[in-house]
Amino acid sequence: MTATIRDCTPSDLEKLQEISTVTFNETFKDQNSPENMEAYVEKAFNLDQLEKEVSNPNSQFYFILVEKELAGYLKVNTSNAQSEEMGEDAIEIERIYIKKTFHKQGLGKQLLNKAIEIAEEQNKKKIWLGVWEKNENAIAFYNKLGFVQTGAHSFYMGDEEQTDYIMVKTLRKSS
Repeated sequence: MTATIRDCTPSDLEKLQEISTVTFNETFKDQNSPENMEAYVEKAFNLDQLEKEVSNPNSQFYFILVEKELAGYLKVNTSNAQSEEMGEDAIEIERIYIKKTFHKQGLGKQLLNKAIEIAEEQNKKKIWLGVWEKNENAIAFYNKLGFVQTGAHSFYMGDEEQTDYIMVKTLRKSS
């Protein structure tokens, strides 16, 4: 299996919308009402919203492809694009999603390593993310890779308030 990571550009908006919707639904539909899922997807993944995010110079999107098939994506934020005020020495992984058919193949770790590489290139001291408190597989994955829960924040799925754990990984100092 050959996996490649490439930049997601404004010309990729429809592909980004499709992978965002598919992976979000695969991950969360069984634990949320259809109404709340639909409301969230419509708000977060409409083409206008995605165009704003892709055009933001403080956000970067990457696709991961397996044998040229789009398998998942990564979104990282710096500066004022971060969803929480974490300072200029931090980078946020806002989204890291892999299609279910590609789970357990190391793709999430490859995207995570890409985010760490970006953070190190930008001399960031920490990398952080929010993960839903009920997403036990993701929490275990991040714990295994050195992330530590440091707090929590509210996340709205439609009209339902949910809790995301804030998990932070301190990056090694460059020599």
